[in-house]
Amino acid sequence: MHLDAISDNGLMLKVKEGDVDKLGLLFERYNKALFGFFYRMTQNTKTSEDLVQNVFLRILKYKHTFTGEGKFITWMYHLARNINIDHHKKQSRMGYKDDLSQWENQLPEEVSTEDKLHQQEDIRMLNTALGRLSPEKREILILSRYQGLKYKDIGVLMDCSEGAVKVRIHRALSDLKDIYKKLEKNQQL
Repeated sequence: MHLDAISDNGLMLKVKEGDVDKLGLLFERYNKALFGFFYRMTQNTKTSEDLVQNVFLRILKYKHTFTGEGKFITWMYHLARNINIDHHKKQSRMGYKDDLSQWENQLPEEVSTEDKLHQQEDIRMLNTALGRLSPEKREILILSRYQGLKYKDIGVLMDCSEGAVKVRIHRALSDLKDIYKKLEKNQQL
């Protein structure tokens, strides 16, 4: 059997049984997605890389808690959310804030057309607006829109119904739209 054909749950169950080499395959499958999740939450490359490593360390540490009944990805993002919460608690205790200024005013090095410049500006404003949402609203949008998790899986992660996830996403998108419009208005002044 080809290793890519082994399900995530199958790999994790092998890790749980002591075949920790299989964790490398899970890392290969999910490290980029986890990095994207953490980067969108922290806007810091080094921090995001460290947090991804922490997820896989916790997977190893808590492998005995994986039952195989739910999806591995849901269990993994549950660990990632806890690591993210721990990170932000530690940062707030130490008095750090996410430094939006480092990325807020960045433009691409090579701007070939006016359209590309406008597109980059729109992306920058969207990222700025996303950064101004509450951590809870930012997280649910990142999980659904950037990480591609289904509402049902987000509900399992957040211990709420699929309907509650839809409502939270709707509210977060509404807030994001309001913040974006304010940024757009300020830009035109």
